[in-house]
Amino acid sequence: MIDKETVDRIYAAANIVEVVSDFVTLKRKGANYQACCPFHSERTPSFIVSPAKGLFKCFGCGKAGNAVTFVMEHEKMTYVEALKYVAKKYGIEVRERELSPEEVKRNDDRESMMVLNGWASDYFQHVLHDTDEGLSVGMGYFRERGFTDATIRKFGLGFCPAKGDAMTTAALSAGYKEQYLVDTGLTIKRETGGYYDRFTGRVIFPIHSISGRVIAFGGRVLRTSERTAKYLNSPESVVYSKSHSLYGIYHAKNAIVRENYCILVEGYTDVLRMHQTGIENVVASSGTSLTTDQIRLISRFTKNITVIYDGDAAGIKASLRGIDMILREGLNVRVVLLPEPEDPDSFGRKHSAEEVKAYIAEHEEDFIRFKTHLLMADAGDDPLRKAALVTDIVQSISEIPDPIIRSVFIRDCAKTMEMDEQVLVAEVARKRTSVQYDRQTGEFVRSMQERQRREEKSMARMASLKGITAGSSMDELEKEIVGYLMKYGHLYFEHKEGPNLVRFNVAETIFSDLRDEVSIRNPQYRAIYECYEQHYLELGEGVKVPEHYFTNHPDPAVCNAAVDILTSDTNYVLSELWKRHDIYLDSEESRLSELIPRVVTLYKSKTIESIIAQLKERLADENLSDEELTEIMENISALNEVRTRIAKKISRLIL
Repeated sequence: MIDKETVDRIYAAANIVEVVSDFVTLKRKGANYQACCPFHSERTPSFIVSPAKGLFKCFGCGKAGNAVTFVMEHEKMTYVEALKYVAKKYGIEVRERELSPEEVKRNDDRESMMVLNGWASDYFQHVLHDTDEGLSVGMGYFRERGFTDATIRKFGLGFCPAKGDAMTTAALSAGYKEQYLVDTGLTIKRETGGYYDRFTGRVIFPIHSISGRVIAFGGRVLRTSERTAKYLNSPESVVYSKSHSLYGIYHAKNAIVRENYCILVEGYTDVLRMHQTGIENVVASSGTSLTTDQIRLISRFTKNITVIYDGDAAGIKASLRGIDMILREGLNVRVVLLPEPEDPDSFGRKHSAEEVKAYIAEHEEDFIRFKTHLLMADAGDDPLRKAALVTDIVQSISEIPDPIIRSVFIRDCAKTMEMDEQVLVAEVARKRTSVQYDRQTGEFVRSMQERQRREEKSMARMASLKGITAGSSMDELEKEIVGYLMKYGHLYFEHKEGPNLVRFNVAETIFSDLRDEVSIRNPQYRAIYECYEQHYLELGEGVKVPEHYFTNHPDPAVCNAAVDILTSDTNYVLSELWKRHDIYLDSEESRLSELIPRVVTLYKSKTIESIIAQLKERLADENLSDEELTEIMENISALNEVRTRIAKKISRLIL
């Protein structure tokens, strides 16, 4: 456990803009910051960070929270892990005792696997640097490849002993469980009994998450054999997904933001070489086909990607589909072709950072032009192959969401291929208006433009405030009640009673009307309600209860619920999003005399309806005595009278 004093220090030190910027590229918009949401796919930014409030909110998917809960959600950490991450960032010491066996047992599988991966990374590094086998075999390989001690240490490179179960034996001796060794893929359990290290005899490349935690490993065999794969990666697990990970992203993210473009290469050693050369904005897909999730990971830091290819024509053609995916996500793609037989590793070894950068600047070209020249060389004078080429190029251009950029490429390709520009325009339009299946909505959508329009309309709907009506659910009413407490509990409103205007305090009105009759059912809203009531009693009527009691609540679920409620008010996190959708709403504060009585009355009505429904269920019990039956009927009758009075009051309030 982390003591409350330390937790308070962490929250006090955390700058949400700095924390979120470790994962997302933010742009200042007035008093706030804006970006495309890292939690769902979107092209129009709806993710807002408020430094004044210390909160984030996505008006598209609804995610909201503070600096700590952002790290929790983004990195899939536990609350304690996220606190440690933020504490480390700001140099705050978190004293911890060694976990007992019982506490280790209570850890969930994911955390246990992450801890094991961290231990394995340290173990592989120890073997590489401190054992005869590691120094002669593993370090010998890295030295032969020309990697320095600084590069080896920076990326945590290591070596797994050639003895088949050495790592597994060491892990078991250190107290790690067989279950997690197998689940992470570090250990293979033999059917005949015993264990086998997956990476035995291989040099190790740890794969880090965007926050720097080791989530998997890549291993390269040092003995060539047709029966043995040259490279071997950790299998898919609850902590590692190949399609969501990029090798080197943790070490490259700051440089990507600084340079405003990302260099994409293929392998581990390509990344290492470029970093050692002095070019750090480099990541690799680690030999796997590029995925949409990997592209979106890059897009959090920049919209510009430069793909470096070696001279292997077959490999280039196999990668073209991945480039189309980059275009589809709205990123700008440029391509650099290295001279044969160079790859980024060998090229970087022979040239300085300045020379590599100069070569990139001189030889990079936009992807559409590169693809056109590449395919035209293959097509030659064959008319059928030329027709196929046009179809292929048009498909790539049609993926580009920006109409201006599309038109520029159409004009350029028409000149290059000596074709009528209008033919290409018509073909691109046909591609973009073809019926396509939208996986998110489960509907068939006629075009990319239509999908974009639907996305914008959806955002506008999400942005609008929901009015409370007689048809609202208990959960909606409870959310509204605790929202009024947090935002306006200290304020007063005037309500007409007969010929007179009577002054009421918001919090006292809610507590006095609900204290004896209802109990908030939603656990998060109930925690907020009780927390406010506790501090209200301590501070007294008319004193504002600080919001950080809720937004920094030790229960992350309560914290997120509080932030979600607070940021649903347009005046709370004001952004251009509201203006763009022409959403102008009356101030809630000016309507408290109408809103507070209505929501309290509606909630009491819903509570009575629920009690009546429960009583009616009891009537179905055939074992009830006559006295019990009579009592239940009388209670239902009395509650119906109360419900009728409340219904009349609701009618007056709504009208």
